[in-house]
Amino acid sequence: MEKLMQICAAIAFLAMLPAQAQVNTPPPASVDPAIAELKAGRDKIAADYKADRAACDAMKDNAKDVCIEEAKGKEKIAKAELDQKLKPSDSNARKVAEAKVEAAYSIAKEKCDDQKGDAKSACVKQAKADEARGMAEVKAMKK
Repeated sequence: MEKLMQICAAIAFLAMLPAQAQVNTPPPASVDPAIAELKAGRDKIAADYKADRAACDAMKDNAKDVCIEEAKGKEKIAKAELDQKLKPSDSNARKVAEAKVEAAYSIAKEKCDDQKGDAKSACVKQAKADEARGMAEVKAMKK
């Protein structure tokens, strides 16, 4: 009987070992501050985009479409600016400028949908000309 009690005590002791091992696990390694800043920035951009899109839901027709394009453009520009802030380079600076040009074009093109006939054609033509001029300036940044 005493032998049986010793075996039971040994089994109970061994059963407790894994539980103790889990309690004494080391804390997770510290997170790189740059990665934390990038994650925080991306989270803020996503939250801002969701709020901007939610504001668009109250609108109707083309005003809603314009609002959505503005929200998308703002998000794209913010992401490019975050990348430039964390990793400054000529390439990232061009990406910021390019994002601004693309956003302006998308918004202008969407605003043209409110017009009809020749006025709409002229509006789209102007938007394309502004985009071409902006992209030419972006390409000039490469040199």
